[in-house]
Amino acid sequence: MIGFSIPRAPAAALGALLFGLPLSGSAATTSTFYGITVHVSTQNIKVQDPKTKEVLSFVLVPKFDQVFSADGKTTYQMSKVRAGQYVGIIYDQKALGVRHADKIYILTNANQKIGAQ
Repeated sequence: MIGFSIPRAPAAALGALLFGLPLSGSAATTSTFYGITVHVSTQNIKVQDPKTKEVLSFVLVPKFDQVFSADGKTTYQMSKVRAGQYVGIIYDQKALGVRHADKIYILTNANQKIGAQ
């Protein structure tokens, strides 16, 4: 009988894939996108950057409840987010490459940044 072994690195990657464990070399990163809300539904939000005209769509998980004021001190219901509002969205793409919102901040103008008083 011939011996068979899997090299350690591919075995670790296979284990991470099968069991949902994070890979040590691929840290998840989050990004922030600022813009005007174009579309909002229970499943996604679409936002346009007024300067570059870039439009990004973000998936919302069921019962998404991470909506905050610009300073992060006040929480809101998702129903507070409407088309035409300026928002900041913290997002990532670690779930199968799908861009999804982690947090939404309702901002008052295009010059405001998340965490601003």
